[in-house]
Amino acid sequence: MRIDIITVLPELLRSPFEASILKRAIDKGLVEVHTHNLRDYSDKSYNQVDDYQFGGGAGMVLMIEPIDKCITGLKKAREYDEIIYLTPDGETLNQKMANRISMLHNIILLCGHYKGVDQRVRDTLITREISIGDYVLSGGELGAAVLCDTVIRLIPGVLNNETSALTDTFQDNLLAPPVYTRPAIYKGLKVPPILLSGNFPEIENWREDQAQKRTEHLRPDLLE
Repeated sequence: MRIDIITVLPELLRSPFEASILKRAIDKGLVEVHTHNLRDYSDKSYNQVDDYQFGGGAGMVLMIEPIDKCITGLKKAREYDEIIYLTPDGETLNQKMANRISMLHNIILLCGHYKGVDQRVRDTLITREISIGDYVLSGGELGAAVLCDTVIRLIPGVLNNETSALTDTFQDNLLAPPVYTRPAIYKGLKVPPILLSGNFPEIENWREDQAQKRTEHLRPDLLE
């Protein structure tokens, strides 16, 4: 998979890809992540990429011209399955969406900033709009990093144990069951005996039951 991220603040995106699972995926050649500074596509003085809103109002808007130049240039080199705009009013990211995106080959992520982008960008260049939650960030960079993390970890070969992602919370519309590790007893707190029994069919039944109960208690909306 190749991910191209268009941003006015590429420095915000360095750290997530220089450590942990994302770096390992890049080092293995399982994914390519490239950031593109939108200011490099500006022909204005001081590499300006934003301007005031037509009709007045507070806040600046990213202009269509540099965005169009960047996306057009990228599309000349390869075909893209999706051109995604990170925006608070987009479709809310969930596990099913991440699963589908993880199977794509090439995607572009456009990070919003200020009051967002010129609507003509959304009307003519964007194929999908995604939000990571019902709140507003100062820019789309953190949203892009979240999307990359949830998608890249699903690519075969990224996780040491590939079945781990299949048992994550939300994969089957249930929350994950509780998990325990050593020691079996800590300050009088005991691990459920079933997990120490070695009876794996019964352990799986217990986990399914716990997942169902946790979901009913914490996120009943997932069962609707």
